[in-house]
Amino acid sequence: MSKKLLIALGVVALIALAALAVAVFRPPEQASAPLVAAPVVIETAPVAAATPTPAPAAATPTEPAAQATPPSAEATPTAVEATPAAAGPVVFEIVPAQSEARFLIDEVLRGRPVRVVGATNQVAGQIAIDRNNPSASQVGLIRVNARTLTTDNEFRNRAIKNQILNTNAYEFVTFQPTALSGLPASVAVGQPFTFQITGDLTIRDVTRSVTFDVTVTPVSETRIEGLATTTFPYRDFGLRIPDSPSVDTVADVVTLELEFVAEAL
Repeated sequence: MSKKLLIALGVVALIALAALAVAVFRPPEQASAPLVAAPVVIETAPVAAATPTPAPAAATPTEPAAQATPPSAEATPTAVEATPAAAGPVVFEIVPAQSEARFLIDEVLRGRPVRVVGATNQVAGQIAIDRNNPSASQVGLIRVNARTLTTDNEFRNRAIKNQILNTNAYEFVTFQPTALSGLPASVAVGQPFTFQITGDLTIRDVTRSVTFDVTVTPVSETRIEGLATTTFPYRDFGLRIPDSPSVDTVADVVTLELEFVAEAL
């Protein structure tokens, strides 16, 4: 092999390494703004139209009408008892400072099993709970700012943001619920309950339907706490984990968790 060819190959290798270094080590963009929860759209059943009361028939003028007896000054009018309106859903909003969205994935690092956890408190969403009819409860759009995810390793953080999630172009991971199932017939303060939420999860530019298992505890009339979790193959979202000399293997599935506190508005 000629000296010129060796030099050319060396230059190409250096350019490739430089490009890889730029891609991995460049500082990711910061969060564009603090997250604001999208209002949950509360769907209500349509109210039936009132049936008009027919007008009374005209009296036949065969006999003079009896004169009305004037009311006694001492008579007490009968009070009409109003029917209380049915209580509607109570809207709770996730408190970011007391909540955490995270991913968990297993890998073997230099022969040692490791569970990698990436987490952020930049999560927002609203939940409408109908205490009288829990099955009518609703969950709004959940958003997580992927630019704020961090692990215990800065090199890994940059690889996740720059190479895996491309957070400069795709700042948010979103979950739009489409169905809730398994809700209980009643809920009580201090009593946890479980159900499932199915919806559209969007990571980068790929959207797939996933189902979260959820446990919620009403801590008080104005505060709920919960945990939602799901596991799926990350390749379903077109994600690729780059090779690293220090990483032997990486699991094929990733777990997403949302540990949240929400307070009534």
